[in-house]
Amino acid sequence: MRIVSLLPSATEALFALGAGDQVVAVTHECDYPPEASSLPIVTRSTLGLEDQDSAGIEVAVASAAAGGISLYAVDTDTIRNLKPDLVVAQDVCRVCAVSADQVALDLAGIEIIRQHPHSLDDVLRDIVELAEACHVDATPLMTRLHARIDAASKAARKLPRVRGVFLEWLDPPYPAGHWTPDLLALAGIEDPLARAGTPSVAMSWTGVAAAGPELLILAPCGFNRDRAVAEARLVQAQIDMVRAARVVILDGSAYFNRPGPRLVDSLELLVANR
Repeated sequence: MRIVSLLPSATEALFALGAGDQVVAVTHECDYPPEASSLPIVTRSTLGLEDQDSAGIEVAVASAAAGGISLYAVDTDTIRNLKPDLVVAQDVCRVCAVSADQVALDLAGIEIIRQHPHSLDDVLRDIVELAEACHVDATPLMTRLHARIDAASKAARKLPRVRGVFLEWLDPPYPAGHWTPDLLALAGIEDPLARAGTPSVAMSWTGVAAAGPELLILAPCGFNRDRAVAEARLVQAQIDMVRAARVVILDGSAYFNRPGPRLVDSLELLVANR
């Protein structure tokens, strides 16, 4: 089977399932595992946001949405020339990855899987669905993932629960949404601002402070840890205003933001940083 992945988390899942040799093209954001980086790239960003800070990206994305401008360009001609049997896309967030609707018309006649997870259980089911679509056995991977989830949650239950706030964007702050609240609950972190199973929405730093977290976790969407640290410096005054006893900065791009196998790594990181 020949597969084009337009979703970084799906690329990770395909390789984890042992189906990496079936992947014939990926997105410009598919950087894990390292083998994925050698595959043809069929997307690019349309806004050039690499040098923008959180506030600038927020404004640019809002302006693009208002103007009906897609954040991604997709080379559908190249995809067709690759003659894929399957294309994997998503319907969760038009900001985070190419949406299935953007390519559906140009790729008519090619099977498209639309992944749309909103919870940790959804993510795990999507991995199984992907395995079935590419005719591989998901059992070994799922057994390992479930065992690690069980071990991490068992370790968390031995610790006192902690009141925390997880932010997936910093300027403005966005609290945890979709699957991240599930991870927080398993890790024994009580987050009063988390919105399980629903998209995150912007709020104020005053609201974050009012939640009174002992632990403040910063993992901005799409940013590696170094970039997240740099972004946190730009809003240091607001972070200080929260008066959390501990502030932890994590790699959102590699872990929490991608609904794939490394969400289990994300859970383990949360437990380790309790």
